[in-house]
Amino acid sequence: MTEQPYRPAGGRHHVIVIGSGFGGLFAVKRLKNADVDVTLIDRTNHHLFQPLLYQVATGLLASGEIAPATRQILADQDNAYVVKARVTGVDIKAQTVTTQLGNNTKVFEYDSLIVAAGAGQSYFGNDHFAEFAPGMKNIDDALEIRARLMEAFERADMTLDPHLRERYMTFTIVGAGPTGVELAGQIAEMANRTLKDQYRNIDPSQAKIILLDGAPQVLPPFGKRLGRNAQRRLEKIGVTVMLNSIVTDVTEEAITVKNMKDDSVQTIRSFCKIWSAGVAASPLAKQIADQAGTECDRAGRAIVNDDLTVGEYKNVFLVGDMANCNNLPGVAQVAMQGGEYAAEQIILELGGRTGERPKFEYFDKGSMATVSRYSAVVKMGKVETTGLVGWIMWLAVHIMFLVGYRNRWTAAWAWGLNVLSPKRWQMTVTDQQRKARNLIEQ
Repeated sequence: MTEQPYRPAGGRHHVIVIGSGFGGLFAVKRLKNADVDVTLIDRTNHHLFQPLLYQVATGLLASGEIAPATRQILADQDNAYVVKARVTGVDIKAQTVTTQLGNNTKVFEYDSLIVAAGAGQSYFGNDHFAEFAPGMKNIDDALEIRARLMEAFERADMTLDPHLRERYMTFTIVGAGPTGVELAGQIAEMANRTLKDQYRNIDPSQAKIILLDGAPQVLPPFGKRLGRNAQRRLEKIGVTVMLNSIVTDVTEEAITVKNMKDDSVQTIRSFCKIWSAGVAASPLAKQIADQAGTECDRAGRAIVNDDLTVGEYKNVFLVGDMANCNNLPGVAQVAMQGGEYAAEQIILELGGRTGERPKFEYFDKGSMATVSRYSAVVKMGKVETTGLVGWIMWLAVHIMFLVGYRNRWTAAWAWGLNVLSPKRWQMTVTDQQRKARNLIEQ
């Protein structure tokens, strides 16, 4: 006998939200006082504050400080039901979502659907690069990168071969967007400050940190002035910036780069390689777009209507990194505002509103990236700020958007300690924290 699709008892309008990132969580919280039942489905049991993943990778913050449990966040929301499972299928005609956890398959029936499943790392068709140059999209990735960083210094300290030592102490980051810039800056600070005097046979400050990008400038969305400022700061702290450079191959031993200006090819021998260039939308975007008869862009994002719905299905909203709405950027604020907008339309229409929906209007609150301790770049409209003032603004905004008072205080405390002391209290990586992705060379 086939099990009937699940829906909450009571007959209220049932909203399913897929994804517990910024878009999904903000949608669920906006529906808190609505006369609906909400089911939040995600393959993890936490809400990840992705912009701070690089601080987990470099030992400034613990994983729990940027990934509080979703059930804990929504504990006081009576109309929210949290499900940890992987979504294997969405049928927008039958209005069902199919999930799997272990060997258990369960089907949910919805009246309205908000899909905020996010995006993964894109290797631009070269997925085999991932084995040797992991991306950084989840907690496991951040912990693996932390393990690779520390493993590199440990191996450099053990070897007597100068060529092998140079390879171990060469760190390559692909992608000069905010994540790449912030990661490069933190690795430089680790090498120059945190690990100083901790090794007998090496000087960590002699590490070579290389930031690569195919674009002609660092931080392209920030404009030329801020990009130049960030590049100068990175170079001042020891980061080598290579622009107009695309990666053509990644192996266990090295990374091969082609210069777009003169077509020259360079091979960089590097043990620790990190990929922060490009994103690919969740496969759910294409699955839903195909059913709705719409297209996806090159990044796999579904082309959505001005109200974030897909095709003729006015009860299916796609938000955040998996939706292309007038080519808006894939940043957290777009996801937050999109999730709230979708929830608001459901509330208003259940309240009796008729007529056309208003278009989703994104309000750009600005962009910011920290380059190093005491230095950040901030762009808010026509206002551009750098240096210490930008760094203080960056601290304030990120503390404000962290979920939970405890996490805010803990993060503020960790950042305060980092100002006063070079030590990082989250550098330890246990074997249980490592992913099985060939971290240790054979």
